[in-house]
Amino acid sequence: MLEGRRAKALTRMARGGNEERARELRAELARKIALAVGPLENRATEIPGLTLHRRTAATAPCSMTYEPGVTVIAQGRKRVELGRNVFIYDASRFLLTAVDLPVISRVIEASEEMPCLAMWLKLEMPVVREFLAREEMQGAAAPNGSPGMATGETTVEFLSACCRLVDLLQTPRDIPFLSGLIQREIVYRILRSAEGARLRAIATLGEQSQRTAKAIAWIRTNYTKPLRVEDLAEIAGMGASTLHHHFRLLTAMSPLQYQKQLRLQAARARMLVEGLDAASAAFEVGYESASQFNREYSRFFGQPPMRDVRTLRSPGAAPLESVGGR
Repeated sequence: MLEGRRAKALTRMARGGNEERARELRAELARKIALAVGPLENRATEIPGLTLHRRTAATAPCSMTYEPGVTVIAQGRKRVELGRNVFIYDASRFLLTAVDLPVISRVIEASEEMPCLAMWLKLEMPVVREFLAREEMQGAAAPNGSPGMATGETTVEFLSACCRLVDLLQTPRDIPFLSGLIQREIVYRILRSAEGARLRAIATLGEQSQRTAKAIAWIRTNYTKPLRVEDLAEIAGMGASTLHHHFRLLTAMSPLQYQKQLRLQAARARMLVEGLDAASAAFEVGYESASQFNREYSRFFGQPPMRDVRTLRSPGAAPLESVGGR
């Protein structure tokens, strides 16, 4: 009994030491990101697939598409809505996105004194599949009905790798030799976590999730084209009803709803960034009817296209996280 108590005490001490080390690494990562991003809001770095982000105030909800990747917040807090699923994450949790997902995203905790500081790293599926080819990397399957997005704990090992990756920005000559190795370590840490099960399912050839991901990728690339679910099912190598079921599980929406959100996001970005009028933006993203576009835009964004754009451009408007997604 005494040995049992001693073992428990040692376990508590080790856990406490890990938690303290994780807090130190989160603070260290925040300092490194702040130094690297400077006064900018976004920085696409010299490291392939790595972008850094800084926000000094909470942002308005922004409809955007998250690509497959991992978002690590070193300081601050964010909220992401995927259908009816809500993910709130901060320095203690990373956000894993396993497929392209239209979401509503916002920064909910940030200030001039304590800006929201984050890094986003694109996930390369060939690297994931290379790891999964190793027998020792096999793990539990993703829970039935789980979406293609999850949050996971930022452990000491995971944070250490993130810090070392951002450090490379101070020694650019090392990037070609070391960035790939550190990114592979980050992928390894994710796959070893409980949240890695979803990533494993999507990366494993032949799995229903991987076939559905192929359909998602097709819509993402061809969102301006007419969409027939039967044709999409053929691309995925699945029956139409099976695809519809798995598509909704992964994305929290149907294929047609997914396409519609991509179109509306793209149209909004074109009006804001390129100055297009509503009709021109509608036709560019695949709508054949301007009136249908206006109805669907108003339903999704809460007001007609040009009024929405004027509101977003007004001096008193809350800033958006970004325009047009990742």
